[in-house]
Amino acid sequence: MRKELVQDYLMRARIRIRALEFFRSEGDHADVVREAQEVVELLLKALMMRMGLDVPKVHDVSRAMEVHRDLFPPLIREEMPFIRRLSRDLRKERELAFYGAHDWIPGQEYTDEDSARLLGEVRRLASLVEEAVRLLDEAG
Repeated sequence: MRKELVQDYLMRARIRIRALEFFRSEGDHADVVREAQEVVELLLKALMMRMGLDVPKVHDVSRAMEVHRDLFPPLIREEMPFIRRLSRDLRKERELAFYGAHDWIPGQEYTDEDSARLLGEVRRLASLVEEAVRLLDEAG
């Protein structure tokens, strides 16, 4: 059951990455930011689940990952600063990108440059997580 749930999270992350590409092509950069956070959350929770760790019910699980850092495969440990920064930064942007504020209009604040950077970072994380899950599956 857990393995099926991990695969479900990974599949949903892949679908959302395609959605990010669509949002960017439409110039909807605020939704690239918002949905990128969900992709990161799904990927990291899938990895933690595959590791057999308790998955916190929060949007940014990087702190919990750091606590268990030594349990992760080397390719994840080496990228932990990148993972932590991406997860934390997107967690902070999540609400602003969706709701905005009286002096912050999401559709006016985020740019194609933001979208391009996030797409690259999310793809990088997806590759790392998919590879880590594959290695863990091979190891049994």
